[in-house]
Amino acid sequence: MATLPNPLPSLASSGLDLPPGSLVDATLDGPWHEPLLWYADGPADQCGWSALRASGRRLGLLPVLVTGGSRDQWPEDWDLCPDGTSYPGDHDADEVLAGYWTDYADDEVGGGPASDGAGEESERNGEAGEAGENGEDGEQSGGAGSWPGLAPVPAREAPEDPDAVAAGLVGVITADADEWLGGARIALVPARRSADIPAAIGWSGPMNHENDVARLCAVLRSWEDRYDARVVVLGFDTMIVSVGRPPATIEEARALAAEHYAFCPDNIDQSPPYDLAVYAEKAVLNQEAWSFWWD
Repeated sequence: MATLPNPLPSLASSGLDLPPGSLVDATLDGPWHEPLLWYADGPADQCGWSALRASGRRLGLLPVLVTGGSRDQWPEDWDLCPDGTSYPGDHDADEVLAGYWTDYADDEVGGGPASDGAGEESERNGEAGEAGENGEDGEQSGGAGSWPGLAPVPAREAPEDPDAVAAGLVGVITADADEWLGGARIALVPARRSADIPAAIGWSGPMNHENDVARLCAVLRSWEDRYDARVVVLGFDTMIVSVGRPPATIEEARALAAEHYAFCPDNIDQSPPYDLAVYAEKAVLNQEAWSFWWD
């Protein structure tokens, strides 16, 4: 999907002050024709992140923390699929999320643990199993209803620079990365914006949800624009995003939680308390880090 020359092949002569590390070209179908990323051999720290963001950006390289996780799987073992990855700019975030919502939300949010209370309430009102006066079967029967659309931009201004927020999260993570993530190392990826990092390497973490990660990157671009989000950590099937301007009201958080569900249903379906409203309050409202995991 690269639209600009890849600077990784000439990394040794780039003038960057890099620790020992490795270039990765391993994909699910064998070696790629050029490196997809570089990552360090040793643990990451906040100073290294900030330095490489400043110096790498002029070359078209952005930093991201990579983690081996509990299974000690580093990027060469991630089953990268660049050949099946399109360009994030070719997709519309609203359309992408609406499609996921249609595929997953009515069954899971409408009829699963996340909405048991809503179903009981509808039954008490005599609405279960039949259309209401307005004929909207899904909403009147306790279903998830139609896609609500993208959440609005939070009303409050961002309190600080989004890259500073990302660096702060990196500092928290790297201070205890072994305990939290199973280790974290700094990587450089040929990308012009943070949201495109997964697509630039053909990341296959969400494979059981979406085969073309560029569609999810279109959503990340929208979050980058609305919430000052930055992709900070990638693992085999995990992602952590920093958030410079998180929702500050419960209404904003609930609107965004619908996007999170469409983006990564496993965050709610397979994680307690299996309730979208509680997720909005605990994991979205005023949260400067969002975590995602795909089964």
